[in-house]
Amino acid sequence: MRVGIVGAGAAGLAAAYELGLAGHTAEVFEGAPFLGGQASTFDVNGTPLERGYHHLFRSDTAMTDLIGELGLAHRLRWIDSNVAYFSRGRLWRFTSPIDLLRFGPLPFEDRIRLGLLTVGLQRRKEWRSLEAQTATEWLLEHAGRRIYDVIFAPMLRGKFGKYHEDISMAWLWNKFALRTTSRGKGLIGKLKEQLGYPTGSFGEVFDVLGATIQAQGGQVHLRTPVRRVIVEDDRATGLEVAIDGGSPERRDYDMVLATTPSYIFPKLVPQLPAGYLAMLTDKVYLAAVLVILELDRPLSPHYWTYIGDRRIPFLGVIEHTNFMPPEKYGGAHVVYLANYLERDDPLYAMSPEELYREYLPHLKRLNPAFDESWVKNYHHHKVDAAQPIVTRGYSERIPDHRTPIRGLYLANTTQIYPEDRGTNYSVRMGRMVARMMDGDSRA
Repeated sequence: MRVGIVGAGAAGLAAAYELGLAGHTAEVFEGAPFLGGQASTFDVNGTPLERGYHHLFRSDTAMTDLIGELGLAHRLRWIDSNVAYFSRGRLWRFTSPIDLLRFGPLPFEDRIRLGLLTVGLQRRKEWRSLEAQTATEWLLEHAGRRIYDVIFAPMLRGKFGKYHEDISMAWLWNKFALRTTSRGKGLIGKLKEQLGYPTGSFGEVFDVLGATIQAQGGQVHLRTPVRRVIVEDDRATGLEVAIDGGSPERRDYDMVLATTPSYIFPKLVPQLPAGYLAMLTDKVYLAAVLVILELDRPLSPHYWTYIGDRRIPFLGVIEHTNFMPPEKYGGAHVVYLANYLERDDPLYAMSPEELYREYLPHLKRLNPAFDESWVKNYHHHKVDAAQPIVTRGYSERIPDHRTPIRGLYLANTTQIYPEDRGTNYSVRMGRMVARMMDGDSRA
């Protein structure tokens, strides 16, 4: 069977690889000049670095299994996490239960209450009943106003903007479940969360994956946008593509998989029926907007800092070189300033220089000693369609991977719920849909 795949992100490449294992031939088309989609990399002093920060949890077995299959298991390192929370004008270490007991912005009784609530959510296995409430509703009922205002409201508002009170509690539950599975074993281990990172970057993983697909007999085309899915007699029969940006040409396939965002998919397939189309067009995405600093010294001692003060115009500070050594990046201390924004947000419209200047004064609040002279270089990246908005009852509105058009399949981040966006879930989904296609072809 010949399969055409739209998109060379984690899902598209994983699907092509899985199809190759089953004896099929996959041809992948990507409009960008790089592999990996949201986990793609760029160069920092001779070393690849993700455009958007990435790491793995212990539970991310789909990605870790793939890394092992590609012969890269020796490149994967597991490192103790180091998390902080910025609130009331200072950084609070926020990694272990002991840190929670020391968290001054909450009264002691609320710290105990939050600890018990966290344990309960971490142990919970069933999530569908949580869809009946938003995270805001559930937290106000079970955690109380003070905990919500100090901890959760700033995080939800920073992540989802004007949609923060509409987010499903099932989404938030998954965040607690992830933290449980990423902790070690034993009394000491359970106090420590470990995160994984391939020392050659995620870019190395996708480069090897792309080469493996080609060794299987498949092909991967970069700088090659797909113009449309060819549909004949209510069946997907091919793709119209522009190889290396040239003139459009037709490629015929037995099946087609698209991994595009939901708002782009109908542009490729205008024949989609109204019912399925409605489950695509009701999806809302936020863009990830990142300013990445190269500093000559550390900004903080923490890998990940949540910003609990919404007067600061970014959501999080991820100091990558408190995770990987700065020597990998020519001695630069690499710091991501991360945001999720709507396209009509003034911060989204700013130029890289304008956004850098907007953010710069706020770094002094995180570290009073900070000075602009510490900054040796900076980078700016936008990733549209990075974060789907997942609202109450979301699972009832997820489009099926099998579209109403025969031989046409869809796999994107709106279909991962209740898990959140991430390379692990995209790899899992891509391989699962590939097995679905293989089964359908044999049937």
